[in-house]
Amino acid sequence: MSIRGLKKKQPKTFKVRIITVDAEMEFSCEMKWKGKDLFDLVCRALGLRETWFFGLQYTIKGMCTWLKMDRKVLDQEIPKEDPISFHFLAKFYPEKVEEELLQEITQHLFFLQVKKQILDEEIYCSPEATVLLASYAVQAKYGDYDPNFHEPGFLAHDELLPKRVLRQYQLTAEMWEEKITAWYAEHRGIARDEAEMNYLKIAQDLEMYGVNYFPIAQNKNHTDLLLGVDAKGIHIYSINNRFSPNKSFEWSSIRNISCSEKELTIKPLDKKAEVFKFFSSQLKVNKLIFQLCIGNHDLFMRRRKVDSIEIQQMKAQAREEKARKKMENQRLAREKQLREEAERAKEELERRLFQLEDEARQANEALLRSQEAAELLAEKAQIAEEEAKLLAQNAAEAEQERQRLEITALKSKEEKRLMEQKMREAELIAVKLVKESDRRAKEAEHLKQDLHEAREAERKAKQKLLDITRLNYPHMAKYPQYSPGDSRDANFDKGSIKLDLKDIDLKRLSFEIERERLDYLENSRKFEDRLKELKSEIHALKLEEKQAGLYS
Repeated sequence: MSIRGLKKKQPKTFKVRIITVDAEMEFSCEMKWKGKDLFDLVCRALGLRETWFFGLQYTIKGMCTWLKMDRKVLDQEIPKEDPISFHFLAKFYPEKVEEELLQEITQHLFFLQVKKQILDEEIYCSPEATVLLASYAVQAKYGDYDPNFHEPGFLAHDELLPKRVLRQYQLTAEMWEEKITAWYAEHRGIARDEAEMNYLKIAQDLEMYGVNYFPIAQNKNHTDLLLGVDAKGIHIYSINNRFSPNKSFEWSSIRNISCSEKELTIKPLDKKAEVFKFFSSQLKVNKLIFQLCIGNHDLFMRRRKVDSIEIQQMKAQAREEKARKKMENQRLAREKQLREEAERAKEELERRLFQLEDEARQANEALLRSQEAAELLAEKAQIAEEEAKLLAQNAAEAEQERQRLEITALKSKEEKRLMEQKMREAELIAVKLVKESDRRAKEAEHLKQDLHEAREAERKAKQKLLDITRLNYPHMAKYPQYSPGDSRDANFDKGSIKLDLKDIDLKRLSFEIERERLDYLENSRKFEDRLKELKSEIHALKLEEKQAGLYS
């Protein structure tokens, strides 16, 4: 057979892009494939066995619809593009996620889809619950909180809260991160699948969880109601309230649902109850509502029946897988704990080693300092010894100086005493000299007075003699010479001698008085010189006493 023949026998294909919540895949599909063939291929690629929750969604003319499993892919009204894009999403939701979601991949896909719906505000969630859900999402992504690794700002690029909540509270990104991290730190030890399951268990209690809303009207003219379909039944809401339904039809109370063009009829199980009819805007919307009702009702009935062999096997495998994962998590937790303890011990040893090295370094430095100090102390001791010798020498010299000063002081005291004695003697001499001077002055005065009286008497006597001479011997005035033989002349000569003798006595007395006066002046001068010498000696002694006081 030729290669050309083989090429002719290969089936024609078309490309399909499958978009999951967190990934994209491309497949080549045969032209004759039905929707189920493509869906099974995607499930096999994902390793998904709980296929009944999911479907392939596409958008045509602004309306989201699901690929039909029993019809060929290309025969359906799908977008004309290459490759053709389909979204692999959960079409039906479980009533209790913990009991119905058996596979980890199923749980993970639900977690990602519900998380996206909450962030896109398709499911309303209170701000407090969004923070708690965000903390479980962080735990699922990053694992256990480690303050050394998860530093402030590590959530800056993660979308964790709806924009409505961010607008409602005027908090900074750092404040939100702090609130989320506070919850995140309490989830320590929770594995990724457990964190995702805890997220879903909180989310399934939200009013809008798993509900598909469609605008409807109770007549053909007005669209004033919303119809919601979920795992528990059909609910009728007012147009402005998607939380509390005005009326609900549980699957167990519905007998029949019929669809004809734009009209859909719900017949309750109680035949006496009123039949509920409503109208939708398009036939496609009515068919979509009808498909969702059939699928949710089938799952509702399936949950209340005995599990099939496949489901039992899947549950058993899920239990075994959970037990194995639990043991594995416990083992990993123990290993992690042991590793953390080993790391702490290592850090403690490193810290201790560093401490010991630091202590050794400090001890070495202390030893070097002590050696330097010892050398310095030795030098200081030598200097101190030399200083001690010098001080001893200075002390001996000081002692000698002290003794000399004491001797000098004693001498000074003795000299002072002698000088004081001399001063007293000088004072006594001065007093005596003053007295003697006074006495001599008085005597001189008396002598002067006697001299004056004597001279006065002499003058008077001379005058008298002259007068007598003139009266008795007028011719003697012209002839002063006389004969020695004359008795009168003899008498006259005798009187003259007497007068000359008396004059000589006066001169002698005057000479003695003058001599005594000169002696007095000489003695006074000598006394003054002696007083000056005594004053100089006293002044010198005072200076020596002051110097001796300074030395002491």
